[in-house]
Amino acid sequence: MTDAVLGFDVGGSSIKAGLVDAAAGNVLGATVSAPTPQPATPAAMMAVLAALAGKLPPASGRVGVAFPSMIRAGTALTAANIDKTWIGTDGEALAAAALGRPVRFLNDADAAGLAEMRFGSGRDLTGKVMMLTFGTGIGTALFYRGRLVPNTELGHMELHGMEAEKWASAHVRTVEKLDFPTWIARVNEYLAALHRLMWPEVFILGGAVSERYDEFAPLLRSQAQLRPAHFGGHAGVIGAALAAAAAD
Repeated sequence: MTDAVLGFDVGGSSIKAGLVDAAAGNVLGATVSAPTPQPATPAAMMAVLAALAGKLPPASGRVGVAFPSMIRAGTALTAANIDKTWIGTDGEALAAAALGRPVRFLNDADAAGLAEMRFGSGRDLTGKVMMLTFGTGIGTALFYRGRLVPNTELGHMELHGMEAEKWASAHVRTVEKLDFPTWIARVNEYLAALHRLMWPEVFILGGAVSERYDEFAPLLRSQAQLRPAHFGGHAGVIGAALAAAAAD
């Protein structure tokens, strides 16, 4: 396991970790997870990261942390689904201190998109591609000619007088007990709004709910091509590890 890269995917409801073969783009062994602490303060989250790392075999090199925030130079600048004390916090330095290793800290949807564009559903695409992750919120990652445009955060665009993720996220589907036809009607509205603004050629739909893609795919409508995320709920862990490996 010495060549494995440790990746974390921090979400609003859970935190996942796994060892990744960055050369092949796959998780080595099983991932481990824990509920996101409430409140999701920096100190509480660091304790969870350290505990999860202790459950996995040792790995060398930099650690990747995919995080639900706009990230600039390792610092969190937004906190939609985590504690507001994260705003202005140098997460990269904090995680490095907690884990005793150098850390690459990046937006969670950007991390998922990196995994999909390199090894997953976007690996053959060279035009404009948008990765969407449906979870506690909605994450977005934009790629053009294979290059990431970081921190797009278009889950926060307005839809029906509120942030889109408050209308069409997977969490909203669960809380409001929406069946797939009702939820996908909302998703289709969101896809149409994104398409009017960004004109991507392909949407890649990710998050854990993408593992049920075959159940709701016939209901989806978009002018862009639609593809399910190849890595499902593991995309963030893999992408975080890929970003960490690239930084070494």
